[in-house]
Amino acid sequence: MATMFEPSASTSAIRPSLLTADPPSMADSLPSINFGFDDLRDRMARFTERFDAFIAKGRKQVLEERNRFRINVAELQEDQRLKTREIETLAHKSSSHAQAVDKEAAETAELHAAIASISQQRDARAQHRDRIKSEIVTIRKQIAQRLSAQQQYAKAIDEQAQHNVPELDFWQTYLCMRIEGTGTVDRVKFAFTHVDEKNWEREACFELDMEKRDYRVVSIKPKVETEQVERCVERLNDSRDLGQFLKGMRDLLTAAVK
Repeated sequence: MATMFEPSASTSAIRPSLLTADPPSMADSLPSINFGFDDLRDRMARFTERFDAFIAKGRKQVLEERNRFRINVAELQEDQRLKTREIETLAHKSSSHAQAVDKEAAETAELHAAIASISQQRDARAQHRDRIKSEIVTIRKQIAQRLSAQQQYAKAIDEQAQHNVPELDFWQTYLCMRIEGTGTVDRVKFAFTHVDEKNWEREACFELDMEKRDYRVVSIKPKVETEQVERCVERLNDSRDLGQFLKGMRDLLTAAVK
């Protein structure tokens, strides 16, 4: 701090010392210095006041900023909490949606598999139906052919029957033969007399089974060799000449009686 020197004050202090009788002291000879403590005190007080105001203002500003920061942090935390909740909700919805999509995909796959299975079954049934239709057509043709053959056969039988009636009457008289039923369908008994010269009433007979197209002799009395009977039956099945068959069978029975 600068020291102020006042000349007038020093001159006035020296002059009385010259007038007095006492000699001046060392202290009186020192200059009077004004350090300006009042001014410094005022300046320090003003500085302190301004500094305190600055500190108070800064503290207030810091508190306000801290409060704003806390408020902002609280708001950010609340926003974060809300965002987290929204994220969880969206994640749950996304998971539910993904499960629904997977379920729909599985159901779609099952439907496609069912449709494919039904299509295969439909195709198989269509093929089976076509095969059955083809078989029905074939069977109808066979039935028509068999029906035609049966009609032709029935017609031939009718014609043969018309021809056989007088012929049978002739053979019954000529061969001394009698035709009888056996109690079984499609089986006829032929009995011959006059086969034994010693006993004209003695009978020789056989039964003819006519159930199938190829006739067969099922019983014969008296016993005749099987091969001879089969040859006669074979000629009958080939020629359908019943008269010649009866004549041949009578000859075999006559020979067996002898």
